[in-house]
Amino acid sequence: MPARHLLLPPLLLLLLLLGPSGGGARGSPRGPSAAASTPLAIMGLMPLSDAVEKGRVGRGVLPAMQLALEQILRESLLSPYALDLRYYDTECDNAKGLKAFYDAIKYGPTHLMVFGGVCTTVTSIIAESLIGWNLVQLSFAATTPELADKKKYPYFFRTVPSDNAVNPAILKLLKHYQWKRVGTLTQDIRRFSEVRNDLTGVLYGEDIEISDTESFSNDPCTSVKKLKGNDVRIILGQFNEEMAAKVFCCAYNENMYGSKYQWIIPGWYQSYWWEQVIPKLNTSHCLSRDLLKAMEGYIGVDFEPLSSKAIKTISGKTPQQYENEYNERRGTVESSKFHGFAYDGIWVIAKTLQRAMKYLNATNRNQKIEDFNYTNKELGKIFLDAMNETNFFGVTGQVVFRNGERMGTIKFTQFQDKREVKVGEYNAVADTLEIINNSIKFQGIEAPKDRTIIQSQLRKISLPLYSILSALTILGMIMASAFLFFNIKNRNQKLIKMSSPYMNNLIILGGMLSYASIFLFGLDGSFVSEKTFETLCTVRTWILTVGYTTAFGAMFAKTWRVHAIFKNVKMKKKIIKDQKLLVIVGGMLLIDLCILICWQVVDPLRRTEEKYNMEPDPAGRDISILPILEHCENTHMTIWLGIVYAYKGLLMLFGCFLAWETRNVSIPALNDSKYIGMSVYNVGIMCIIGAAVSFLTRDQPNVQFCIVALVIIFCSTITLCLVFVPKLITLRTNPDAATRNRGLQFATQNQKKDDSKTSTSVTSVNQTATTRLEGLQSENHELRMKITELDKSLEEVTMQLQDTPEKTTYIKQNHYQELNDILSIGNFTENKDAEKAILKNHLDQNPQAQWNTTESSRTSKDFIEDINSPEHIQRRLSLQLPILHHAYLPSIGGVDASCASPCASPSASPRHRHVPPSFRVMVSGL
Repeated sequence: MPARHLLLPPLLLLLLLLGPSGGGARGSPRGPSAAASTPLAIMGLMPLSDAVEKGRVGRGVLPAMQLALEQILRESLLSPYALDLRYYDTECDNAKGLKAFYDAIKYGPTHLMVFGGVCTTVTSIIAESLIGWNLVQLSFAATTPELADKKKYPYFFRTVPSDNAVNPAILKLLKHYQWKRVGTLTQDIRRFSEVRNDLTGVLYGEDIEISDTESFSNDPCTSVKKLKGNDVRIILGQFNEEMAAKVFCCAYNENMYGSKYQWIIPGWYQSYWWEQVIPKLNTSHCLSRDLLKAMEGYIGVDFEPLSSKAIKTISGKTPQQYENEYNERRGTVESSKFHGFAYDGIWVIAKTLQRAMKYLNATNRNQKIEDFNYTNKELGKIFLDAMNETNFFGVTGQVVFRNGERMGTIKFTQFQDKREVKVGEYNAVADTLEIINNSIKFQGIEAPKDRTIIQSQLRKISLPLYSILSALTILGMIMASAFLFFNIKNRNQKLIKMSSPYMNNLIILGGMLSYASIFLFGLDGSFVSEKTFETLCTVRTWILTVGYTTAFGAMFAKTWRVHAIFKNVKMKKKIIKDQKLLVIVGGMLLIDLCILICWQVVDPLRRTEEKYNMEPDPAGRDISILPILEHCENTHMTIWLGIVYAYKGLLMLFGCFLAWETRNVSIPALNDSKYIGMSVYNVGIMCIIGAAVSFLTRDQPNVQFCIVALVIIFCSTITLCLVFVPKLITLRTNPDAATRNRGLQFATQNQKKDDSKTSTSVTSVNQTATTRLEGLQSENHELRMKITELDKSLEEVTMQLQDTPEKTTYIKQNHYQELNDILSIGNFTENKDAEKAILKNHLDQNPQAQWNTTESSRTSKDFIEDINSPEHIQRRLSLQLPILHHAYLPSIGGVDASCASPCASPSASPRHRHVPPSFRVMVSGL
């Protein structure tokens, strides 16, 4: 049964209007011209039945084809021939389509060409067999990319661009907005997979990266989540309307919409497609408003059904005029977006046959186009070549074929405020993109970025912070300079001279080096180059290390000298000069240099960069900030720091030991143990706290630099102030007290301890002498303490002379002279002459009371000789001289080692110990 009998009743009226029937065909125009012309049969294969969805396409294009046939006939384009288009309903079924095709060949006239092909499967089957029939097929609605294979379908052409035709347009759009990184999301259907594969080939070599390719069958949410995880911002989607709704619901749930994302999807969906799919959605997962919010701004890409240019086409009408005629002609029949391609398709066939006729006439061949049959390969080849030469402007734009593929116009639409708006078009022939009046509206102030723009940002030290801390450092250095000036100016003062001015200068130098390191710690990549920064890594480490050792090394060296003097129990003469202390400090620095040189040679410090987690842009731009920090590090940083910390720790422990050992030395000018202890305590605590906090704030250079700088400033300032401020105050208020008072008390305390150990009984002095001595004590406490000790020593001598009273006068006279000599030596102030006179008067007037002896009348020559014997003199001096070492220190220029403990044991008392002639230990150069 011929295919014409398969037409359904609703189409009969339409077919009758189009022309008389002829076998299984419809479409031959009626009229005198048509009747007088030789018909050229064209096989029209398309679904026309309303039983299939695609039947709307066939029915929608029939009015357009009729318009074209009438126009061609009026213009006598093929005179003396006329096109006779015969329609065969394929019903989008492979079997029925093939049957219609074979029925047309068997029962119908000889068809010169095949026009039609809507359903992909039917069209591909028929197109593959055309080569055996030498028939050229022209389709107006088959967009499947599969048909672009010219090896498989060499006789197939189409006026509608294929689905792959949108890929060059997408490429042009990506280049326009400089999107170089995209991702694809494809529904697992062959049609979409082919478009994606072709897109991959188009983008290859164009400096555009497809960072992620995802596909799905039913649930796209997993794929959408992966795209987000890979930081895909520009998503190229290939899916149908139903899946599109699901995709945008997933995008809403993953927050993949708005100013940071751009979706590019097919634009061939039906108008207001979302209104049809929203009721089918699972509203528990995605509400309609959520879907519309996620859809806002998507760009659809599809072929342009009609040209937007008001230019006359090959028919002499503009696309707009044609559209008006089409709408009038179709009446109540549903419009099809392919009607323009069908209209231009009829013109393509007419122009092809016209060129074939001209070719046959030009070659003087005895052939006519009506001589064509299905075995005539020569005419079939002529038709094929003639169609490849097609080039005219139709209602759908420039009609040109490239390998059988239409080089058409691609339009871009954007979803704006619940409607699709045309925003641009791409001309495939000219390879140009036109954006209509910047009508594309992005959610942000600019087009989305194709990726998270990572802007590396070197975290720098704030210039105001650096300026403030530098100012504090400069103040500290000014203070250190003031201390240096004070130390040099007063270096000959007893107080400063005894405190080792050279060592004080080294302490100040170490503090100033520590201050100077702050300037270097604040210089980073914002001030210096990478190479210079690497050099600063080494320089600032050396300066801070040497500064620390210089300051505390000099302080500990001073304390060691005091320790060596006052702990010299053997009472041997011992001279410790400043040169020896400088050697000690130099040795400490030499150890530092050895460590630092080995560090620099074996594993030098290098500039390293540490990257932290990305942060959002504070200015709200669509970029992420990648913080980068500069560090000074090497391979074995922990080991080297451990060595330095261990050495410095031992140095501080040694200082603490010396401070503890010399804590009872009560000469302020010599003993800095209390201040050393305070310095070590403050420095130790601050260094521990500073190191811990600095490590915890590695990612915050401003905080880290502030902490390091403040710790250095605090430690250096506290150390210098503890060393020099007490001296400055003492020098301005009471310079002599610091050199005598506590030293005399120290000797007195040790003498009392020794007296208690020897258990010797001492009688009290005369009441009159005691009264006068108490008066002197109120005027001059230092002198009273000295006289008291002299009285005690003289009492012991008197007790030994109790049995020789006759010698008292001689003894008194000799002891008066001796006491005067001692007082003359002990004149440690310039205003004590009056006091000495008072004391001498007292002794002259009360000799008996002073000596307090009951047998003063006993005198003899032999006994006088015993008193002045070397043994008696040595015993007296062994008690008197240790006391005088402190009192007369400024006059004799040294410190006696015996002052630490003149009577350390019972055997060392005047009664039990023989004192050698050389008994004094002097420290020169203080």
